[in-house]
Amino acid sequence: MKQTDYASIIGPRLNLSLQQVEATLRLLDEKATVPFISRYRKEMTGSLNEVQILDIQSLYLRLQELNKRKETIFARLDELGIDDDALFDKIDNCWDAIELEDIYLPYKPHRKTRADMAIERGLLPLAEKILKQYPMQLPDNEDDLQGARDIIAQRVAEDERSRNAIRREFTYTAMLTTKEIKQKTQEERQQALHYKDYFAMRVPLKHIRSHQLLAIRRAESEGFIRVDISCNEEKAIEKLNHIWLKGHSNASEQVALAIDDSYKRLLKPSIETEFAASSKEKADTEAIQVFADNLRQLLLSSPLGAKRVLAIDPGFRTGCKTVVINEQGDLVAHTVIYHHNIESADELNNLIGKYNIEAIAIGNGTASRETEQMVRAIVDCLPEKNRPKIYVVSEAGASVYSASKIAREEFPDEDVTVRGAVSIGRRLIDPLAELVKIDPKSIGVGQYQHDVDQTRLRNSLQQTVESVVNFVGVDVNTASKHLLTYISGLGPVLAQNIVDYRSEHGAFPSRQALLQVPKMGAKTFEQAAGFLRLKGDNPLDNSAVHPESYAVVEQMAKDQNCTVADLISNGQIRAHIDLNKYVTEKVGMPTLNDIMDELARPGRDPRTQIDEFHFDENIHTINDLQIGMELPGIVTNISVFGAFVDIGVHKDGLIHVSELGKHFGKRINNPQEVLKLHQHIRVQVLNIDIPRSRIQLALI
Repeated sequence: MKQTDYASIIGPRLNLSLQQVEATLRLLDEKATVPFISRYRKEMTGSLNEVQILDIQSLYLRLQELNKRKETIFARLDELGIDDDALFDKIDNCWDAIELEDIYLPYKPHRKTRADMAIERGLLPLAEKILKQYPMQLPDNEDDLQGARDIIAQRVAEDERSRNAIRREFTYTAMLTTKEIKQKTQEERQQALHYKDYFAMRVPLKHIRSHQLLAIRRAESEGFIRVDISCNEEKAIEKLNHIWLKGHSNASEQVALAIDDSYKRLLKPSIETEFAASSKEKADTEAIQVFADNLRQLLLSSPLGAKRVLAIDPGFRTGCKTVVINEQGDLVAHTVIYHHNIESADELNNLIGKYNIEAIAIGNGTASRETEQMVRAIVDCLPEKNRPKIYVVSEAGASVYSASKIAREEFPDEDVTVRGAVSIGRRLIDPLAELVKIDPKSIGVGQYQHDVDQTRLRNSLQQTVESVVNFVGVDVNTASKHLLTYISGLGPVLAQNIVDYRSEHGAFPSRQALLQVPKMGAKTFEQAAGFLRLKGDNPLDNSAVHPESYAVVEQMAKDQNCTVADLISNGQIRAHIDLNKYVTEKVGMPTLNDIMDELARPGRDPRTQIDEFHFDENIHTINDLQIGMELPGIVTNISVFGAFVDIGVHKDGLIHVSELGKHFGKRINNPQEVLKLHQHIRVQVLNIDIPRSRIQLALI
């Protein structure tokens, strides 16, 4: 198929113009990346954003797969010697996967059925005669009648009209029912209690929330419940009768029996499987989107910037692993300190002074609050001008990093505890640069991530990381190969080549110098250059202005009788620029407006500045809580049913989505509408369930 043919299908489905879709498909086929297209090809696409381009790409791939499926079907029909132009046209014009499989179903290879065996016995003519439903002399042999009904039942089940009728009934009336499977051992019964909310459910399938469905399917896979999806059987059979019954003859009675059998034995199980899969896919989509949105927020967490940091991975028995890292994130020193130990307090004090520590990062795991309390007591004794700020940092995934190949390459001579502490410190300096080294699934910001489609999850998280890295941009002279890997057009090989070239030849003096890197061709340079920043002779190299637009900026400067540097530093000069003078066939107002925004804030980091945070000093465990307390907290995870908040008691509390609705005075469908990951908030304690370690909170 041609791009135009695909575009004519994609455009209406996504409510986009044919020209927008055609341009996007052409760029994608030319191996342009989504970040590059959305940022630097706005004139071609009509300023489509990343989400729209990804939607086009996703649908394009699905349609291509559907086209391949058609080719397989045509080959199968050819093997069967079928020559039916009407059937071929129907397949050609079908662009719905379910509809296509319905068309193909009567010709699809399958295991021998009761209908097949009846046909082998020569009962097809009898079935055809009965199906016409004229009054007739029926055979006395019940086996022959049963065989004829089996043939009719299969024909009913394979007919598109039948399947669509039952699908419609499932759409409107499908009920999901669960039933507990009694467990034999005490251990199994204890495990089953995790799912007790799902032991005896009966609820419309369309009203099930994604997290509920994923929990139900997990409980089913672990053998704790049985799940059934059924529609209104009476109405379903009534719809089939409307399609197939033609009167009240004795033959019609046989057809009615076949219809009943067809629904119960063939159609219902088949459509139930379809709806089980489609509802799971829908739940996966919602869960994956929540995970991706949380990951995006986490990767965009506020960076402290290049500071000298003392990082602590807290611990009781084995002590607190303590490291010093410099502005570039390099390990300078490491030791172990212990709570309630005067020598450790002195050592910590000495490290702060010796290395001019500007900030302290404390992991939020076990012993975090006690460690923070100890460190604050030491810092508060220092002269005010020498006091480093203290930050509690999420250490989710730090242990995964510390045992990874990446960590071993970075610190081959250090043990996992030191590597983990370094990761905590680096997360404070630049969360994005450190978190890209960790499998996103290990960061702990998703829900039911092991229950969703793993390929879809991996692709979505990969796209999210790429989107954020390119949105922020990276300094090509300091970025690790892991961060460079996600830059538009690069990948692992070129990222390593850049690092190797940088090590051998020193810092890149300009973006143009990147063309000297092995395997860096003109096309790759085009895709990557705008997202790579460096401080060199040309101030535009440290901006998001693409090299292909440098000539436009230089012409602007020439027209204003100034340098490019003057244009960047002087807003009054920029105010006199008439952008209409610089519009060409290739450069339109979207690009020119982007250029002006970038000149106003070149090389800006789009992330917000980090703020200090203090838990309530009187609260350390769940036993310290009382209903009605108002406390500071940090949002640690967001799901479709609420937001989890760290209030400093080693167990996150939950603000249910209904409570958010009460706070904002409106229905909240997605907590991400009103809260962000790592947001500092104040909450009120609504309920405390100490045996189950559950805390209910409200936003104040």
